[in-house]
Order: sequence, then C-alpha cells, then structure tokens
Amino acid sequence: MNLIIRLFVTAIVAYLLTKVLPGVHFEGFSSAIIFAIVLGVLNIFVKPILSLFGLPLTIITLGFFALVINAGIILIADYFIDSMVVDGFWWAFIFSILLSIVTSLANSMFSDGD
Repeated sequence: MNLIIRLFVTAIVAYLLTKVLPGVHFEGFSSAIIFAIVLGVLNIFVKPILSLFGLPLTIITLGFFALVINAGIILIADYFIDSMVVDGFWWAFIFSILLSIVTSLANSMFSDGD
C-alpha cells in the first residue's frame, strides 16, 4: 500500500509542477501516473547503473553530478512516454530537483513513522 501511495504522491507532484514549469508538459493526469510508474522502474533498474558509471564524476563534483543523473532519468522517461514533453536538459534538471524536494516533503507528511 505504501508503494501505491508514493506513486500517487509522485504523480500529483509531477502534475502540479507541470502547471508551474513551462518547459515540462503532460497531456493529463493519467500521463503523470504513467510517468510515476516509469520513473519508479527507471530508478530501480537504470539509475544504479548510471550512478555506478558516474561515481568518479560524482565524487569530483561533490555530488553535483547526481543531479545530472536525475535529469537524465527524467529525459529517459520523456523518451518512453509519448504523452510527456520536456523541452530540454535544463527543464529536466529543474523539474528533477523540484520533484525530489516536493516529493520528499509530501512523502514525509504521509509516512506512518516506519
């Protein structure tokens, strides 16, 4: 049940962020739900591989390159989802930072203290 709540929170936050950021677009809320699912799958399978290969750059940049990896994950999700459009790397970068911050805050409000 916790997974479903986290996916739903991510979908809501992503959908609301597209209303604020002019460079990221969803066709509807169902696209945001698909985005949350695809993002979850990419975070499980692709992000660890990218993080491993990017580890030297992440160490050299004191963790900044991890933000670039997050933006890359957003762009990969955009590639797989036809009903989502990201207008470029910098929009993906800003979107990933805001999505991470707001989703963590929202998930902390809904967590049951585990």
